[in-house]
Amino acid sequence: MTRIITLFCFFIAQISFSQTAENYLDKNRNNEALLTAFFQQMPKGGDLHHHFSGSIYAEPLLERAIAQDFYLNLETMDVSKTKPAKGNWQTFSSLKNEGKLAFYEQQVMQTWSAKDYNGVSVPSDDLFFDSFQKFEPTIQGHFAEGMLELKKRAIVENVSYIETQLSTIPCDMNVSDLTDFNTKLRQAASQRDEKAVLKLLDDLYKAVQKKDAKKYATDFNTNFIAKLHKDLKIDDDRFTMRYQNFVLRFMDPVDLFKNLTIAFISANDSKLVAGVNIVSPEHGENSMKDYWLHMVMFKYCHSKFPDVKYTLHAGELTLGLVQPEDLTWHINDAIYVAGANRIGHGVDIAYEANSYDLLRYMAKNNIPIEINLTSNEFILKVKESRHPFVLYKEFNVPIVISTDDAGILRTNMTEQYVLLAKRYPDVSYATIKQYVYNSINYSFIQDSSVKKQLLKDLDARFKTFEAKFPKN
Repeated sequence: MTRIITLFCFFIAQISFSQTAENYLDKNRNNEALLTAFFQQMPKGGDLHHHFSGSIYAEPLLERAIAQDFYLNLETMDVSKTKPAKGNWQTFSSLKNEGKLAFYEQQVMQTWSAKDYNGVSVPSDDLFFDSFQKFEPTIQGHFAEGMLELKKRAIVENVSYIETQLSTIPCDMNVSDLTDFNTKLRQAASQRDEKAVLKLLDDLYKAVQKKDAKKYATDFNTNFIAKLHKDLKIDDDRFTMRYQNFVLRFMDPVDLFKNLTIAFISANDSKLVAGVNIVSPEHGENSMKDYWLHMVMFKYCHSKFPDVKYTLHAGELTLGLVQPEDLTWHINDAIYVAGANRIGHGVDIAYEANSYDLLRYMAKNNIPIEINLTSNEFILKVKESRHPFVLYKEFNVPIVISTDDAGILRTNMTEQYVLLAKRYPDVSYATIKQYVYNSINYSFIQDSSVKKQLLKDLDARFKTFEAKFPKN
């Protein structure tokens, strides 16, 4: 009886704390400073839609480029370790000697990130997607510094888990003898002949396996992922990180499928690799032309590696960015054809064919949507009531809140929750708390004991946080 009474009192106490936190939140929804302080301290669980290179702030990348005296293209703000044959390139040291360094530092910051973006000089989606290649040379060979930066920032911000897309898997496999498959696959895809595509993929898969695809996955898992993770002591009692492999949408079918096969092998063989993704602008030429084909490729790889989870960027589109008819099927195909376990962005859901049925299917089958408010506003100009957040919420689709590319976008996880609470006042504290738990429950962590520990830790963090709001 004593144990029952104790548990009952604990349950009542938890309700009181939650209600008090909810009352505090509701009183201050229009005060951004108070919201920021509230959500900065609130446990935020995991960030599941997270690009490593796009999450590093531009400042340390620029500092590295200057310290290592990279060459800077004075027109495009690209950097290079060696001087390219074409273009107007100067070393940072020469710019400093000429008294021009401060000027170009500012130009770099405004080109590598959304800092001081004026909405006029360049389209926002171009600035975002073009920035990666400009600072990419400063990332290579410096993953350790970036991982530690992200871990430190997460701990300060009360984020306990990141599932990041760290790096493509290096592969020098020669597939020049397989290029005929590009034409054959695209011809079959143009007819939506799934049977023919799967047959071609089967032949291509066997050819890639003969070229020792597994060795690239093994080398990546052992000498990159596991080594970095262990040497840096990434996991501890405050923070955990796992990794998503990814492929690039703009590649031709043979190269993409080769990389996808290796990505699935890697994820299948390593508990540190949580899953697989596909990236690059969804509205790009090859992305649009080969989209359905890509979805069938994921379906095929899943048939070979059924335990591997994958989340797909789908529906990161809006009216005006592409033709209206292209807004009607990407999320559908990501779910019904590819069988995605999660969807990233999903901004065009209102335009998708049979969107209500699609939403019901996502809810019934627990397929979460990764909501990226700052990213969708900057890249697509979609925010507030134009954003489909409420649509997903109304249909009870599991929701997780994430940052996407916090470095380029000059944001963090706290700001995502501030925007959520301010823009959508019907979202209660209890619902926001559920989104936080979703970020762990719907993560792709393979080790169940790790996930259980993160959930237990989240319970403790919320207990501490909610105790900051004493009962009136």
